[in-house]
Amino acid sequence: MDPPVSSMGYSVRLPKMKTCLPNFDNPNSPQMRKRAMTSQLKPSGNPVGGKPLSRTVPTPPTPPPPPSQPNEDDDSLKGIGGQMSFLDHLNELRYRITRAAIALFIGTVIGFPLARPLLQYLQIPYGERFQALDPTATVVSYFRVSLLVGGIIAIPIITYQLLMFVLPGLTNKEKKRLLTALPAITLLFLIGALFSWFVLIPPALDFLQSFQNDIFRAEWTADGYLGFVTALVFWMGVAFETPLIFFVLSLLGMVSARVLIKNWRIAIVGSGIAAAFITPTIDPVNMFLVMGPLLTLYVISIILVVIGQRFSRVDSTDF
Repeated sequence: MDPPVSSMGYSVRLPKMKTCLPNFDNPNSPQMRKRAMTSQLKPSGNPVGGKPLSRTVPTPPTPPPPPSQPNEDDDSLKGIGGQMSFLDHLNELRYRITRAAIALFIGTVIGFPLARPLLQYLQIPYGERFQALDPTATVVSYFRVSLLVGGIIAIPIITYQLLMFVLPGLTNKEKKRLLTALPAITLLFLIGALFSWFVLIPPALDFLQSFQNDIFRAEWTADGYLGFVTALVFWMGVAFETPLIFFVLSLLGMVSARVLIKNWRIAIVGSGIAAAFITPTIDPVNMFLVMGPLLTLYVISIILVVIGQRFSRVDSTDF
């Protein structure tokens, strides 16, 4: 029974008010379902450890860096397992040829004032003044000798650029090894040139001058004589570089003595082809005069490769 409430002498009976409090004991109540849905949407503020987690805002992904231009000294693109496209090879070839041509041009300019005394020295085996049968023979002969001097001066750079193109997978350390071999390459080229001048050219000229001399009279032109002599001097100088090149390749682990010994037949055939290319004549005497030193250089290359392999296994990092 509700107690009466008196007001101004009248008693009024009020109905009993029923309070609607949220029921948190029943998990199926609307209040508990609403709380469960809210807790799923909001991140937990008290993880294990009692420390509240800070709300992380996702950062946008960083854009990729722009592609960099290829560098000829970058070893990441030219590693042993790297790949280069056809256009990359063409660009590399153009780059190496340009550098070699610049070196040859500078060497020819340096050799231009040296051509006259060298022509007088080359005239000694000839015995008399050169014959010029056409108006441009003197100019061509003079520039031929200047070009020979330029090739001798530029041969280390030309050899280095050739190896850089043929062996693009060299690291910076291996490139330094090749640079240390450049003075020896120049020295071997000079030794080969002197060997051809003092050992090969005198018997070759004697044979050519005395061959059927009762029928023919040897009167060589300047172009023919200088072309024969300069070609033999230059290419024998290049041939004398091959042992050192094989030695450096053995230090880099790119050639072995077993492979060279196994391919001795190919070496004989290659020496014959090279001798026929170096000597413009078709006589077998000059061909064998050149072929003999080439085969000797091949044997020396095998010996140096054996030494290079042992040296590389012992301590290749200090070379």
